[in-house]
Amino acid sequence: MSAFAAVLIVLASAAAMEFVAWSSHKYIMHGFGWAWHRDHHEPHDKMLEKNDLYAVFGAAISISMFALGSPLVMGERAWWPGTWIGLGVLVYGVIYTLIHDGLVHQRYFRWVPKRGYAKRLVQAHKLHHATIGKEGGVSFGFVVARDPAVLKRELRAQREQGIAVLREAVD
Repeated sequence: MSAFAAVLIVLASAAAMEFVAWSSHKYIMHGFGWAWHRDHHEPHDKMLEKNDLYAVFGAAISISMFALGSPLVMGERAWWPGTWIGLGVLVYGVIYTLIHDGLVHQRYFRWVPKRGYAKRLVQAHKLHHATIGKEGGVSFGFVVARDPAVLKRELRAQREQGIAVLREAVD
């Protein structure tokens, strides 16, 4: 297998993880998995949250793909793309951790961006946290951030339709 194919698989896997993250955030974390995700949306002073258990699932996906691609684990049945998919999932996990936990929620470092895409990421995720409870909401992705002005309009429309309850700061 060529290095080009490996890099392509890693990049495609990392990009695909944004869709996996978006859909699991919208339909699992804000659905039947709300019990683990709720504390992420509520103020607290704990270092860890139940929500952090979702990272274990991401790690399990990556580890499983590494195992599927490993001749040491699978022998002759090893599936060579598995290693590169596992690496792509790992890369996404690192990016997610730096952006979501680090930049947006400032769990690891303090920096408030004043402009550019980093500011847009922070604004979009803060708007995600503008709802009270699991209903409604915007910006379920973690790396792709839509225009905050559009997200604010969507939140107001959700409030008017009775779908979402917004925190006072957004009203």
